[in-house]
Amino acid sequence: MTIEQQIRTLSDRVREHSDSMGTEEAVKTAVVLPFFQALGYDVFNPAEVIPELTADAVGKKGEKVDYAIKVDDQIRILVECKPITTQLQKSHLAQLFRYFTVTSAKFAILTNGREFQFYSDLEEPNKLDGRPFLTIDLAEFSNLALSELKKFEKAEFDVDGILASAERLKYTSLFKSEIAALIDNPSEDFVKLIAANIHEGRFTSQIVEKYTNLVRAAFREVIRDSVQNRLSSALASSEGHADDIMDDEQHEEEIVTTEEEREGFLMVRAIVRDTIDSKRVTIRDQKSYCGILIDDNNRKPLCRLHLNRSVKYISLFDSGSEERIPIGSLDDIYNVAERLRATAAKYAPKSKANASAPVAPTDEPPTSP
Repeated sequence: MTIEQQIRTLSDRVREHSDSMGTEEAVKTAVVLPFFQALGYDVFNPAEVIPELTADAVGKKGEKVDYAIKVDDQIRILVECKPITTQLQKSHLAQLFRYFTVTSAKFAILTNGREFQFYSDLEEPNKLDGRPFLTIDLAEFSNLALSELKKFEKAEFDVDGILASAERLKYTSLFKSEIAALIDNPSEDFVKLIAANIHEGRFTSQIVEKYTNLVRAAFREVIRDSVQNRLSSALASSEGHADDIMDDEQHEEEIVTTEEEREGFLMVRAIVRDTIDSKRVTIRDQKSYCGILIDDNNRKPLCRLHLNRSVKYISLFDSGSEERIPIGSLDDIYNVAERLRATAAKYAPKSKANASAPVAPTDEPPTSP
């Protein structure tokens, strides 16, 4: 099963069986350990996923953190678990605060089995932040959450890469919360700011109250219109796909296509040129991978190149689902050439696909004219 399939299974479990997870141990067994297993960690190896870690330097005798996870023989993630009925609060971070300063951990996770809060030391080195940079609700799991969660996979784990996006995630989340609060309950200052170029005269309490209701309604209509326009655009194109909308929302930061990615794209296009028109093979770079598509359509993936990390991969789609294959260098792409051609053949006209197939030999002599 892919990571997405495993996380979706956990999401269903949380929605359907949360009533049976009233204890911390139930949350650990039913959700937390399978969660990290989905990310590629060996939860049965106590040298990799360490239960009930103690550190004498903490100064609290007998105090333990539920799990410490090692990557490359170094503690990188600390995990504190609570029952699913617990409303996670800053007070629950006490043990994580203390352990974060005396271990090599760079990330801490506080969870009740449904909500996973991810913390780091963005504000002050070696001191755990008081606010999470990422919060994931397993019961309402999204593709955007999956893309961020994949960064914590054991095979993909890159401290610098995660921290690079953590600050943006943290403040974007905070701003979204503030915006949501303004939509539900616009402040007087905000109402005056919006109405400044519309209203002539003095702002009386009656005028502010009137405009507050109008601003609230206008906010909601803007959001509704934006959603409807996106849906209309997606439905208007038979080649459109929901992933295209998600991609637009994720392209908040500039994406730089490296020379290595360009070279990999040209190699893939050359490999499949006898199977499909090379003009149909396009490149669409993302923050976490470089996508190579047919007809620039996310519904027609040829492969994905994961090159901006210590362990490089190529994702193949010939089996119907994504399969990641480790590669030591770009030359290893030639080792999967036949699988790339098999994928390309799915999207090629039969005449083109058959044109590259070898002609069966025959024992009959050629017919004389």
